[in-house]
Amino acid sequence: MSAVSSPGSETADIVIIGGGVIGSAIAYFITANPAFQGRLVVIERDPAYSSNSTPRSAGGIRQQFSTEENIKIGLFGRDFVRNAQEHLQVEGDAPHVNFRENGYLYLANDRSRDTLIELAEMQRGLGADVQFMENTELAKRYPDLNYDDLAGGTLGLSGEGWVDPYALMIAFRKKAISQGAVYIAESVTGIARSGNRLDAVTTDQGRRVSAGTFINAAGPQAGMVAALCDVDLPVRPRKREILVFECRRDFSHYPLTISPSGLFFRPEGAHFITGISPKDDEPDPDTEDIEINQAPYEERIWPMLAERMPPFEEIKFTTGWAGLYEVNTLDHNGIVGFHDEVENFVFANGFSGHGIQQSPAVGRAISELLLTGAFQTIDLTRLGYARIRNGDPIKERNVT
Repeated sequence: MSAVSSPGSETADIVIIGGGVIGSAIAYFITANPAFQGRLVVIERDPAYSSNSTPRSAGGIRQQFSTEENIKIGLFGRDFVRNAQEHLQVEGDAPHVNFRENGYLYLANDRSRDTLIELAEMQRGLGADVQFMENTELAKRYPDLNYDDLAGGTLGLSGEGWVDPYALMIAFRKKAISQGAVYIAESVTGIARSGNRLDAVTTDQGRRVSAGTFINAAGPQAGMVAALCDVDLPVRPRKREILVFECRRDFSHYPLTISPSGLFFRPEGAHFITGISPKDDEPDPDTEDIEINQAPYEERIWPMLAERMPPFEEIKFTTGWAGLYEVNTLDHNGIVGFHDEVENFVFANGFSGHGIQQSPAVGRAISELLLTGAFQTIDLTRLGYARIRNGDPIKERNVT
């Protein structure tokens, strides 16, 4: 184990920049492996997680993706959160991440029907419990939806739904600390680089931490962190809003439902949450702003909700919040693995709204890569930095 060399200057074997759900999952998996006997330091600028992306997310868990890697990542995430109480308990205190398996329902129109049928077959082939249903089948389960413009949809029958994102993140963090991880509540302000290696990070408190390996898990700030050592990473902070509304009727059994327009809604306790991402031709600027202006979104979203589900004509918007996606502007897929030139710089970035569900598999994958030299259980080579360098995007058709 590396030792502190002097006040304000210390060493570690591994430094993780960012202690949200991705950074904490990586810390958990590395320190859980008996092969790791070193010192692991996590530097998190927001120890209260007041502006962190993780607790501001919808906490979705799904396997309905179009690439094999993302489907397998989702399957492992499903299995992990189902057993999180066992994996992440500390001295008999088991966390409750509240995995609610209501499912994901992707609604199809005539243009997307054949694609969803094709993807459902692929997803089932890899082990996902997903089924394409015609409108008549869906209406038996969810009779209050408006199917006039629809051509069926794919439903996750089990293993899909949502968790408490904050609870999962804190459970990873607490377990990692119990296994020896050290968390430092400071901001990384500099990264020293010598040629094709990183030497140390410096913080806003004057701390300098040198290490053998550095992991960028800085979420929406990942691009800015990479720039500190002259590395280009196309990950940008993009604002996403979630509105909360009340409905007099009980639809608590409904899945997370996604219309062809991209509008989503799902139950949240006695309420519902809803949101929609910008279209490709709409402004989506980089920002650190997480304040929400409800009015424009109410004006846009309410008619869409009422059209999709007529009982929502009587809803009342109550509150809302905003958070930041770490958007990979190349292809909206995660960037996982070593930089192709800076040999001790590792990426776990750009999950574009899927960080919660992908954190268990990404944590395991990074630990395998560092401790064995290669991915062992899911080959994530295609998600590496080489595609960023080459401008070679991975086409993911279910990026909502």
